[in-house]
Amino acid sequence: MKTNIMHTPSPHNEFIRGIKESSPMLIGLLPWALILGMQGGQKGMTWLEMLLMTGMNFAGGSEFATVDLWAEPLPILLIATVTFMINSRHILMGAALAPHLKGIPLKKAVPALFFMCDESWAMAFSEIQKRKAAGLPAFNMPFYMGVCFILYITWIGFAALGAAVGPVFGNVAAWGFGMAFPAVFLVLLRGMWKGFSASRPWFVSLIIASAVYLTVDGAWYVPAGALSGLLSAYLWGEQK
Repeated sequence: MKTNIMHTPSPHNEFIRGIKESSPMLIGLLPWALILGMQGGQKGMTWLEMLLMTGMNFAGGSEFATVDLWAEPLPILLIATVTFMINSRHILMGAALAPHLKGIPLKKAVPALFFMCDESWAMAFSEIQKRKAAGLPAFNMPFYMGVCFILYITWIGFAALGAAVGPVFGNVAAWGFGMAFPAVFLVLLRGMWKGFSASRPWFVSLIIASAVYLTVDGAWYVPAGALSGLLSAYLWGEQK
């Protein structure tokens, strides 16, 4: 007679598994971080300023926008507005993750949400689906924190390194690296395509942002595009 014994992996093993399973993403993450840092270094940001910005914000899209806006005098209000607009997607991501955090102490749930980014959020939900199918508690905190750990230290570390060496390499925009981040976002959008009707807010955002870019000085095209996209998505959603 055979007895099947299910061995529950230790938190340490799950943490390591999170690091291992997210490691392939570093191939794409590392160059982005270096490019961000190098662009920041060209704008006069020190490695410490880059480390603090990426460490406290940890959201690539808004950090690229901040670097683009970095100037003297520093447009603090504009940077704060643009950062909020770009990072507003985290509100929806956190709301989607929140039901799976029930029962987890607040002192653990808050750090989990702080370290949430697009990649860790996606991996968390993939793990949630697997655990639900296996009849296990949905949220795997050690696995999730392993994912967040390796993504976080890679991002902030290589961004700071890029800022330190950026002035040595000259204008990285001339190498065409500036297109890397928009290109990846276009690929992500292609994967999210659900037909023209569902994508109308994207086109509204694109048209408004382009119009503002061509007619208004500064980076106001970023909040203009974000706000118009959010507003159109809300209005079309209300009609359904």
